[in-house]
Amino acid sequence: MSELSGMMGVDVETGNKIFDPLNLNDKLPADFARAAELANGRSAMLATVGWVWPKVFGTFDSSDVTTTDPIKAIFEADPQWWAQFFLLCGVIEAYKYRMALKGKSSTGPGEPVIDYLRGYPKDEAGRKAMHLKELKNGRLAMIGIASFVANYYIPGSVPLLPSDF
Repeated sequence: MSELSGMMGVDVETGNKIFDPLNLNDKLPADFARAAELANGRSAMLATVGWVWPKVFGTFDSSDVTTTDPIKAIFEADPQWWAQFFLLCGVIEAYKYRMALKGKSSTGPGEPVIDYLRGYPKDEAGRKAMHLKELKNGRLAMIGIASFVANYYIPGSVPLLPSDF
């Protein structure tokens, strides 16, 4: 538990303590759990944008996906698109795994392997601030996408969220 005490992300929203109700950190290395949390947070951020975008801006010019309902849109997408999507995700994960085996992966959870936009801070304080922002936004996005899905299947289950959202 000593490696968890200094871990970034313990703050007001977690009651200034490690939030681990299932005691998973007894079975998993802390770095692995944090990397998984960041990966899930990034996915949730993309999912939240994917849920909100069609309702606000409409759909792209497409002949197969014609609805703004996010669940129905999943099933309207062409299976060939899904195959390409899973292949792309697999290539990205294989690249990350290969870099990790070579020892060229990031120096810590959340740090990018390649910084195309040159926006990643060079100083340690800037990197820590960036990691904390990404971690907190990822946590918020995980709660957000869970509330969208809950409200979709159980209308009115999320206060202040319209039932058609």
